[in-house]
Formats: sequence, C-alpha cells, structure tokens
Amino acid sequence: MRFFTPKWFPATRLALATALLSTSVWAQNYGAPQVVVPPSAFKGPNGLTVDKQGRLLVGSVVGASITQLDMKTGKATTFIGSPEGQADDIAIGPKGEMAYTSFLQGILRIRDNDSAPIRILAKDLPGINSLAFDQKSGKLYGSQVFLGDALWEIDVAGVAPPRLIKKDMGGLNGFEVGADGWVMGPLWFKGQIVKINPENGDMKVINSEFKTPAAANYDSKGNIWAIDTKTGELFRIDPASGKRTLVAKLSTGLDNLALDKDDNIFVSNMVDNGVQQVDAKSGKVTQITKGGMSAPGGIKLSEDGKTLYVAHLFGFRAVDTASGALTDIGRMQGDPIEYPFAVGLSKNHYLLSSWFTGTVQVMSRKDKSIKATAHGLAAPMDAVEMPDGSVLVLELAAGALTQLSGADLHDKKQVVTGMQGPTQMVMGKDGGLYITELSGRLVRVNPSDWSQKTIAEGLAAPEGLAETPAGKFIVAETAKRQLTEVDPANGNKRVIASDLPIGFEGGPGLPPPYLTTGVAVAADGTVYFSADRDSGIYKVKPR
Repeated sequence: MRFFTPKWFPATRLALATALLSTSVWAQNYGAPQVVVPPSAFKGPNGLTVDKQGRLLVGSVVGASITQLDMKTGKATTFIGSPEGQADDIAIGPKGEMAYTSFLQGILRIRDNDSAPIRILAKDLPGINSLAFDQKSGKLYGSQVFLGDALWEIDVAGVAPPRLIKKDMGGLNGFEVGADGWVMGPLWFKGQIVKINPENGDMKVINSEFKTPAAANYDSKGNIWAIDTKTGELFRIDPASGKRTLVAKLSTGLDNLALDKDDNIFVSNMVDNGVQQVDAKSGKVTQITKGGMSAPGGIKLSEDGKTLYVAHLFGFRAVDTASGALTDIGRMQGDPIEYPFAVGLSKNHYLLSSWFTGTVQVMSRKDKSIKATAHGLAAPMDAVEMPDGSVLVLELAAGALTQLSGADLHDKKQVVTGMQGPTQMVMGKDGGLYITELSGRLVRVNPSDWSQKTIAEGLAAPEGLAETPAGKFIVAETAKRQLTEVDPANGNKRVIASDLPIGFEGGPGLPPPYLTTGVAVAADGTVYFSADRDSGIYKVKPR
C-alpha cells in the first residue's frame, strides 16, 4: 500500500519547517536543508479523550506529551509538554479533572483543572497503560499492560496506595467504566472484550472474536465500540448479546478511541501518526491529521539511491527520494515487526533493531518475511550483516559489539567490549566497521581481528553516520543539533548543517539516544537525515 504527501497536510506547518531550516548555518559547499518527508504533529498518538470543554486531547508515550487537536482543522497545540506530559491514556473525571498514565515512567498523574498543579497519584507501576473514572462514584481505575498485567483502584486523593483488583487477565488495554460500575475493556492477548467487577475481580466475557483488541468504549445509548489493531477494524457490539457489527475498515496499528457527548468517534493510529473521526451511523471516515513518519530513527539508502529505508518505531517505510512518496514495508500490530528504532541493509535483507524489545530481526528484501529474530539483547541499537551471514549488533547496555550466528541467530559472542555508548555503525568502503559512541568518539573496528582505532573524539552525542563519496563521514551530533563531516585520515571536523530538529530527549530513566537520528549519503553527496524532534526527513545537498 502506498502513501503520498497528503493534500490535507497543513501548509503552515510545512512553511514553518522550511523557514526554520532556512535559518540554519551550513558549510559553504552545502545548501540549506530541504524537506523530503514533511514533519508532523506526533511521535505516535496513543490515548485520546474529549474533555468537558469539548477539547480533543491526544497523548503520546514516545513524544512524552499531551496535544490538543482541533477537530476541524487538524491544528495541533501542545497541552502538556515533555517529559511530564507522557501519556498512554487520558481520562476525564466527573468534576472535569484529567488523569493520565505515563507508560515508560510507571507514573499515574492527575490535574484537577487547567490552572491546578499536576499531582502524582501512583508510581512504580511499570507499563501503567489505560485508566478510566467511574462517572458516578468518582473512583479511578488503572491497568498495567505489556510491562505488567494488573487492574488497580487508584486513590484520587493520592493518600492511600493503589488497591489491586485483579492480575494476570491477559492485558486489559483501553477500557471504560459502565453505568453499572463494572470495568469494560479489551484483553489484548486473549482477543476478548470483557467486564470486570472492581469490587471482587469477577470477570465476564462479552465477545471473543477479536485478533488484538486495543480499546473499547460505551456510547450514550450503551452500545460498545471496539477497535482491533491487528485487523484495523472498528466494531459496534451489542452489550447484551455480545454480537458485533463491522462499522469501518481502517488501517492496522490502531491504539485508542474516544467518543464525545454526541457519539462522534475518534480513533488514533500509531503507524500513520494520525487521528480519524468516524461517523457512527454511516461509517464515514474523516482524517483529522496524519503524518508520513511517526518517530523516524535509523535510515539507509538503497544501492541506486532511489529509495530511503526508514525505521520509524511503529513501522518500517520506504521513501522515494525523488518524489517523497511513501510505501509501507511493515506496520506494527499488522505485521510481525517489533518497534524498529534502526535499520541495517544488506544485499538480501533488512535488519531491524529495537532497544525497547531487545531484538534484532532479519527481514527478506524480496518477500518481507522474517528470516530470523534474536531476542534478549542488551538494548540493541544497530545491526550489520557480514558476508558470512553472521550479524554484528551494537548492544548499548552491554557496551559491546556482539556477533550473532547460527540457527535463528541464537549463538552470541561479544567481539568488542568496553565501548562507551555504542549507537550506530556502517561498513566503510575500506572494509572497516565505523561506530559512533555517545561518549563522543568515532571508532573504526577491524573485522579481521576486532582491533579498534579512534578516528575522532569530542563529538557531542554522535548517533547516525554515513560515508561520503569522498571517503569522509557525516555524523549527527545530536547534543549540538548539527551534522558534522569527519575526515578519517586525520580526525578533522567541520559542521555542514546546524540548528536542526534533532536530539529529542526521552526523559529520566530512558537510554540517552532514545530516538536515533539516522544519516545516509547518496552517490552525488546528498546527505539525508531523520529528525526526531518533528518526525520529518530532510536532505542537505552539496552545491
């Protein structure tokens, strides 16, 4: 399925991005950065709600913020910024209070009104995911999913500790509390829509026909609306019989839904970095906002320079370098990929790395099938396939370059240790492996004996890198938000572009690279880079 630069993309955002980049400082023989894939509003939208003022609020875990989205224009405005705004789900209480879950931080927060301070109601709950108020009693419930599996009652005063209601349910995701006081929601890992009595944990199954249900809500008439992220479908369910009816066929990668007082339905999609509105009666779908990349990270350029491959966390896409047209290669939830932060490229394979899941996947370039998956790696940041079929992986948490081989890459051997934050790597034209370290080094490793040589030091949190036709290396210095050319012969450095939208910080407790800034260089010297601050892809052309 192909995607093109959407006509609905706000011209003002593109104009603003172009204007900001035009003020960048660049080396005399490079032009100003140009947009390849336009920036967008989110880094993967997650939970959403319509508050009592009629505002559509959208949370983002990766973007660590809550955004107010204009339903008519798609204009996005930061409501609560990073890192305090990290929100996997948002719930509005009977008094208008707003509570939200910070999934990666393990914190549940609340704000009584717009002018009130933000309070922490619960912490040390890894994977705190969904939440909802009982609109009659004012009680608040929250669930852990993926990094835990439990349903809790949360004291809205923040005095009493959370009360465990039930655990090991099967992943209670986007849920709601019905008029009967029971918690109703989907079990992600069991394909069911269920009801749970918060008083004693009793559970009843309403429907068992889903692949991967992500969220379920009631409308004003008591009907249940539920989304299946695996199939990309929206269903209406009769709460009495459990019979479901397909209302809209959307796209895979759905995360959450919300209804306003008039039963208008809003759905978020992580892969498409967008929010849609669905008419409950007709099933008509209106795209409110959408982006080309959700959270772009590592990038690689095809041999002919016509295609840029981008790992964008919730998906894996190809970009036509001439037109900017996008093609899906893999989508989270719909395809068997695991939150790719970086991509490696060999003759026959893509190599997708994810520090979050601790995996490296080898995907066929021919048929997109997964040929091997290595699990249990220590925050893998990047991978390269060697001529003998083995795979070299940078393990950030282990400070090592690790060689994977054998069936399904089960055999692991650390070939280089003591590295200081290994982040990205490329195979040089001279046969050496060039690696950036967060400590500030660019290192060359000789694959024949694993010896190391420091090429350059003093780089500011270097991440993505690529070799130029002249044999030099372009490195993304994320702490300085600039691209720097490094001469491997003498270590000399010069800045080719600065004031770039890179170097987004994930917040406390997360790996310093967080979202990787990728770099690729074409045969004509054009430099491509991913921008984790605004989710765009850009290029810098030699004059």
